[in-house]
Amino acid sequence: MKTVGIVGGSGYTGVELLRLLLPREDVQVGFVSSRANAGTRLDTVFPSLRGATDLTFSEPDVALMGGCDLIFFATPNGTAMLQAPSLLDAGVKVVDLSADYRLQDVATWEHWYGLTHTSPEWVPRAIYGLPEINRKAIAAASLVANPGCYPTTVQLGFLPLLEAGLVDTDRLIADAKSGISGAGRGASVATLLAEASDSFKAYATAGHRHLPEIEQGLNAMAEQPVALTFTPHLLPIIRGIHATLYGTLLSDISLEDLQALYQQRYQDEVFVDVMPLGSQPETRSVKGSNMCRLAVHKPQNRDTVVILAIEDNLVKGAAGQAVQNMNLMLGFDEKAGLEQLALSP
Repeated sequence: MKTVGIVGGSGYTGVELLRLLLPREDVQVGFVSSRANAGTRLDTVFPSLRGATDLTFSEPDVALMGGCDLIFFATPNGTAMLQAPSLLDAGVKVVDLSADYRLQDVATWEHWYGLTHTSPEWVPRAIYGLPEINRKAIAAASLVANPGCYPTTVQLGFLPLLEAGLVDTDRLIADAKSGISGAGRGASVATLLAEASDSFKAYATAGHRHLPEIEQGLNAMAEQPVALTFTPHLLPIIRGIHATLYGTLLSDISLEDLQALYQQRYQDEVFVDVMPLGSQPETRSVKGSNMCRLAVHKPQNRDTVVILAIEDNLVKGAAGQAVQNMNLMLGFDEKAGLEQLALSP
């Protein structure tokens, strides 16, 4: 039995971690912190947890953290970098769901996130938590930087093409849409029902802070430098990401061969589903699951390849992938606690 803790457990990612962890018999949740809700039962804040736990939210107590085998940081950017180093020095493993350790270039991180990094010495020691690429390194890691939701779909979608050198790396496009839960649980006018419902818009078109994370990952896959145009959009749904990815092919490869490439690359990946030719994946087909579904298209048999990539932004895009990383780090079956089927309808 391993003991884990959650720092910042009162947001959507925190309750999603609890949904995945509480039913397990090989893991116990030792504490869940929330400064705003300290002293309040978890199932008072989240009635969905009634009958599953009698824990109360606590302050982020260092003694409680030190008694855990692994700590999840489901906190705003800038928190993990303050608290994680002392835990790591004490031998506690950390999965950080924020962006504090995702970018290997500290100056780039400080530019995009507007903060001074307080533990830059840990940045090069952090392993980027995309198991489909870094599985062995994650299993041996003390600190894992859990990928962002958009970066997960975009990287998994482009990965086979870049590894095979089949697309022009200067002309990659990611047109991605996310449900409103991606904005977090904090109160905001932009996420009010009357503001977000029955509407659809792009945002951060001039530059989204997930862009350097995505390009860092894509550059690691490709032999040539990558330039990505990334435009995120807000969908009037609660959960789900749909990324439409475009690449210009460098050779006259057939759609069937592209399909075979994707099937071969992901044949052993339990949480990546390469769908049959002609598929148009829907976000509802992954709701509540840790699955990323991909579909390959070559419109009009021209030189543009289109990859459709979908995931639940709170599961494979956040908490589910964090648990997947925890399983690897603590020696569990990678699939443990993550084989729930998607909700339908």
